[in-house]
Amino acid sequence: MNISRKTPKRSHGAEPYAWTASAPGSTTLPAALHPNATDAPLHRTGGDAVPAQTQAWAAFLNTAVHNGLDPTLVTQWLTVLADATGSPVLPHLASMTLTDYVERRLPVILAGLESTTHAPYLAGLRLRILPDLGHLPIDLLTTGLIQDAVFAWIADGCSRSTIKNTLAMLHRVLRQAVADGLIANEPTRVTGWQHELHQAEDELLEPRDLALRDWNALTELADALVDASYNHYRGWGDAVVHSACTATRIGEVSGVRAEDVDTGQWILTCRHQTTPGPGGLVDKPPKGGHTRHIPIIEPLRPQILRRLHATRGDPHARLYTGPRGGRIATAVLRDATHWDDVVHTLGHPHLRRHDLRHTGLTWMADAGIPPHILQEIAGHQDFDTTLRYLHPDLRTITEAGEKLTHHLTEQLRRTGRIPRRW
Repeated sequence: MNISRKTPKRSHGAEPYAWTASAPGSTTLPAALHPNATDAPLHRTGGDAVPAQTQAWAAFLNTAVHNGLDPTLVTQWLTVLADATGSPVLPHLASMTLTDYVERRLPVILAGLESTTHAPYLAGLRLRILPDLGHLPIDLLTTGLIQDAVFAWIADGCSRSTIKNTLAMLHRVLRQAVADGLIANEPTRVTGWQHELHQAEDELLEPRDLALRDWNALTELADALVDASYNHYRGWGDAVVHSACTATRIGEVSGVRAEDVDTGQWILTCRHQTTPGPGGLVDKPPKGGHTRHIPIIEPLRPQILRRLHATRGDPHARLYTGPRGGRIATAVLRDATHWDDVVHTLGHPHLRRHDLRHTGLTWMADAGIPPHILQEIAGHQDFDTTLRYLHPDLRTITEAGEKLTHHLTEQLRRTGRIPRRW
């Protein structure tokens, strides 16, 4: 059986086809792939093709896709490969990361998209999709991983239109991956994000309302979570206290290494975060990809020293781990400490793990930290997000009134005048 090369449609700007596995100008498959070849017949051995043939298929079709081959024709060839190997996915191409695939197929992915839509779609690709999902192999992308990424974008303050454009771009990428035969179905059916966004929008308007009132409330929460956990593991409470005192996310707490702590200047460098990935939790740079420097306040220092001592001098050791030494994630913390029951009992029924970050930023704002420094500590890309933590409470409003009264009184005293009405 010969599969003749048809003249496929090419995307605009695609390079001419190059059949590196066969003679120039050939219209048939490479010899190693020919069904009648005597040296390498196609057959199944325990469900797998001969390794040399699989590699030849991979090289041949990889070159074809790289040069802009029509996805329909690629799919036809993949069907033949599936019959020969018993596998519906081409091994070499399926193992590509999302970033590698997008680099090779972006012109085709954007084909038919109005030019006015390119900017927001490409922004979503560059700022959100590739930083959060680009390191994953295409065939390991799941709806759950995509949903986690979407919820992280919401937590970062992305607007409804931004998330819709980003998901639309991700849909185009994965739809093309289906057409290229790399995945069987498109895993972008994310549900529930609109409700999560609505809740986040309400929180972003008044994040101060989500903060714990003071240090005693924080330590009470930490102790209660420890008491509710199996074997009363102290590490859960320490992670909660660290998150609030440094205004960091739980994933960033999990990412802290011993080398990130400067006990000379009492500065914490935030350069890692733990996030869900294929097969478990993985470490990545923090949100926004930028390293942040955060002050370590005096109440937190004894805990930091205790955790450093437990690392036994290993600079790469994590400061905070689960009871078995594993990474910490917000869902793990929730389940291990019976979070929902504990916060309800303490009178904080709507408190979530991310609200520990709100707590820290609110305390810092109340302490008088300048907005531009607060933005640097928080890692906010949008300055307006930082300003929401500066809304004055009733105490500061009263103090502002007293300061104005004093100012006016001093003005009159210096001029020797008496106020007409007071």
